[in-house]
Amino acid sequence: MTRAALFSQIQQKSSFLCVGLDADLAKIPTHLKREADPIYSFCKEIIEETADCAVAYKPNIAFFEALGPKGWETLQKVLEFIPKDIFTIADAKRGDIGNTSKLYAKAFFEQMNFDSVTVAPYMGADSVTPFLEFEDKWVILLALTSNSGSMDFQLIKDENGKPLYQSVLEKSQEWGSPENLMYVVGATRGELIGEVRKLVPDNFFLVPGVGAQGGSLAEVAKYGMNSSCGLLVNSSRGIIYASSERDFAKVARTEAKKLQAEMRSLLEKYL
Repeated sequence: MTRAALFSQIQQKSSFLCVGLDADLAKIPTHLKREADPIYSFCKEIIEETADCAVAYKPNIAFFEALGPKGWETLQKVLEFIPKDIFTIADAKRGDIGNTSKLYAKAFFEQMNFDSVTVAPYMGADSVTPFLEFEDKWVILLALTSNSGSMDFQLIKDENGKPLYQSVLEKSQEWGSPENLMYVVGATRGELIGEVRKLVPDNFFLVPGVGAQGGSLAEVAKYGMNSSCGLLVNSSRGIIYASSERDFAKVARTEAKKLQAEMRSLLEKYL
C-alpha cells in the first residue's frame, strides 16, 4: 500500500485507528474454544465488526507462532480475511544480519503479503535495509516504545547529550523515506512525541499505548499529527477484550467506534 492510499483511507473513514490482533487463546471467549480454529474465529468476528472504522490491523505474530505450525496457517487465514484496502502490519519485531533479514522480508512481504513489518534497529543498517527493498512495502522501525524497559537503552545519552532514540531516528533517515519508513512511538511518552515529530516531520508513526496502557489520544494528535495525519494509533486489549461474552465482537465495535469518533474530531481540528 502506498502512502497516498493509506492517507485516502484515513480521510474516507475519518479514522487513524489500528486494531491490534493480540489473539490469546487463554483470553478469548470460552464459547469460541469449541471451534475448529478458535483464534481465526475470534479474529474474523473482530474484523467483521470493526473494518468500517479501522484503517489498519496489526496481528502480533507471537500469539500465532506460539501455536506452532497451525498458528502460522491461522495467521495466513486471518490476513486473507482482512479487506484488501486496509493496511496490514506484521508485528514481528525482526532484525538480524542482512541475509537473514532479507529472508524475513520475503516471508512477510512475498509469502504472506503483509503491507509492513515491525523491525528492531539495534543491529544497524544491514539489518533494516533488506526490508526496504520491496516496492510499496513498509518498515516500521522501533524508535521510542511505551514499555517500562524502554528506558534501559532508548533514553541513554551520548557525550553530546543526545538520547539513543534520536540517533536511531536521524541515522535511519538515510535508509528510507516517508514513503516506506514508519516509526513506533509510544503514546505513554506523550511529552516526547513532539520531539520525535521535529526530527522526522513527514513520516508516519505507529503509536501503541492508547487505551489499556493509558496513553492520551488527544495528546498524541496534538504533538504527532502532520499534514497527512501521520499517525496510526493502535488499540489492542481495549477493543478486542472489551467483553468475554458472546457479544464480544459487538462490544469491540462499540469501543472502536468511540475511538473513531474522537479521531474524527481530532482530524477536523488539525487537518
